[in-house]
Amino acid sequence: MTKHILVVDDDAHIREVIVFALEKAGMKVTLAEDGRDAIARFNTVGIDLIVLDINMPEMDGLEVCRELRKTSEIPILFLSSRDDEIDRILGLEIGGDDYVTKPFSPRELVARINAILKRRVLPPKLATPNRNLVFGKLRICPEQHSASWDDNPVALTATEFAMLMLFANHPSRVFSREYIMDNAYDNHVYVSDRTIDSHIRHIRRKFAEAGCHAIIETVHGVGYKLDACR
Repeated sequence: MTKHILVVDDDAHIREVIVFALEKAGMKVTLAEDGRDAIARFNTVGIDLIVLDINMPEMDGLEVCRELRKTSEIPILFLSSRDDEIDRILGLEIGGDDYVTKPFSPRELVARINAILKRRVLPPKLATPNRNLVFGKLRICPEQHSASWDDNPVALTATEFAMLMLFANHPSRVFSREYIMDNAYDNHVYVSDRTIDSHIRHIRRKFAEAGCHAIIETVHGVGYKLDACR
């Protein structure tokens, strides 16, 4: 099925480059020139993923993401002209799935989009498909791409869900950041340790809001493991 991508950027040249790359990769593209236009178009057409520029006038990409996350878990890949770690971490903390800094390689952008879309519909490499996972109050349904704690739904992004599935399929195992990169990110897309840590914090926060304060344990000097049975 052809994937439909919403590209949001106030730079016409950047939009043109992205459209060319995505259409060459067989994707359908809808364009928006600013944040408000993006929200309007998202609400009127079926979108599979949003490529969202952070630095836009009036309503920037971070504001758009916050607004969309009130009602949707649509995958979001941020673009920014600033190589600013604060922007990257904040973008991931509020619900972004990935982050690309301008100038960027169109081929890399397409690869990252494909990786996010794959994580949206497929379990990670070690996961067992079509089997619900239950650990005490934690319940994960791979087919429905859903997770809950004590029957309270926990809305996770595609990347967060892939990480949780990785932990849940091997609940006693400690995973290094490098292993998480290899198994929760497809197509060998490189992400930093800080990015992994940011996603973990986001998962913890969402489960804490649902009443679980020990979903993932940090094993200092090694990595992370599932800790959902306390």
